[in-house]
Amino acid sequence: MKKYFSLIILFLCAVPMIAQIKIVATTTTVANLVETVGGDKVSVTYICRGDQDPHFLEILPSYMLKLRDAQLVFKIGLDLEKWLQQLIDGSRNDKLLLIDLSADINKKEVPTTKVDASQGDVHPYGNPHYWLDPENAKIMAEEIYNALTDFSSTDADYFKKNLDNFEKTIDSNMKNWSNKMSSLKQKNIITFHKSWVYFTDRFNLNVVNNVEPKPGIPPTPSHDTELIRQIKKDKIKIILMENYYSDSAPNHIAEATGIKVIKVPIAVNGIEGVHSYVELINYIINQIYANGN
Repeated sequence: MKKYFSLIILFLCAVPMIAQIKIVATTTTVANLVETVGGDKVSVTYICRGDQDPHFLEILPSYMLKLRDAQLVFKIGLDLEKWLQQLIDGSRNDKLLLIDLSADINKKEVPTTKVDASQGDVHPYGNPHYWLDPENAKIMAEEIYNALTDFSSTDADYFKKNLDNFEKTIDSNMKNWSNKMSSLKQKNIITFHKSWVYFTDRFNLNVVNNVEPKPGIPPTPSHDTELIRQIKKDKIKIILMENYYSDSAPNHIAEATGIKVIKVPIAVNGIEGVHSYVELINYIINQIYANGN
């Protein structure tokens, strides 16, 4: 027995360890997509948790340490992660390759005039919440595939198989998601922040107002009063909001109107039980369907 055990140890020592590509993703959703395409060829960590607002993140030394040994970093882009460059500079990793997943996205709400602080937190390159459209998740996965293949061409077939499986999964689920949302076609809703344009355009919902008077500007009593009048007049049934925002103002509006507040994650691991991109979209759609009919 000792002889066989020794032979096993010698065999394991003789087999070279397969080096994984060290990757940092800015968000949990990006991390999940990278893991989906990269499989066991990648080692992925993330910076912003799923229950955090990706617009604003406290700079911590631990984030810089994550980037110090990384080879690739994937970001949403479109000015969402304003904090990222400071982390990259602090990591002192001059070999780090940065991949912007927004490159081939059809951007929405791109400003046509000069952006200034009076407009609120308007992103100058377009609305960055494109990952909430499942069709865009396929574009993101293809961008990830291209980056991983460029970095490790010998694993191209492996990455392609994973990409194809993900795209088939999205296509299969899109049929179910679209069928479920068809009963809510053109329904008027209110959202908290302007995170939802890609999702609502994909699934034919009409966003008629936002709880924030301007993007990134906290709710105000005067705007709440305006929303209450609009909800009563137009019989709007849903406020859709991200789960990392305070629901104080939406709940006040709900008490005055009877409107339903649907509080959902917009990122993987933003809530217990949502551990993949498909589970994220499933959760959002099921919550809207259950409360919107």
